[in-house]
Amino acid sequence: MTEPFHLRITVRGYELDTQGHLNQAVYLQYCEHLRWESLRAAGISQAKLISTRIGPAVLENTMRFHRELRGGDEVDVTCKWIWGEGKTFRVEQEIRRADGVLACDLSSVAGLIDLDKRKMISNPAEHFAKLADHPEIMDL
Repeated sequence: MTEPFHLRITVRGYELDTQGHLNQAVYLQYCEHLRWESLRAAGISQAKLISTRIGPAVLENTMRFHRELRGGDEVDVTCKWIWGEGKTFRVEQEIRRADGVLACDLSSVAGLIDLDKRKMISNPAEHFAKLADHPEIMDL
């Protein structure tokens, strides 16, 4: 297994709620951004994926908040792809302050949907592996 894909993001002022904390919805946006950046780093752009008439579908998100984030905080967001059998896979993510303190973790269940048939495909890892230039980024 490889280390999780990660990027550093600075919390911006317009992302804060009325208490001066990072708005809870933005944590999810950071994680979504990292999933797409991980795909892109593996060589799978949105256009490349959608050209196959297959697209991602998130089925479940479980997010746990551990520490608040404030404007100007630098955070490291990670993305780890977990493959199993069947139509779904998991993505495990963390958002940590630059000092290493865990602010939030997210566990997602997702799959790939055939955009014409509107049904989940049977082996998402195989589909991603065919498209990836750097499959190791996604543990394929």
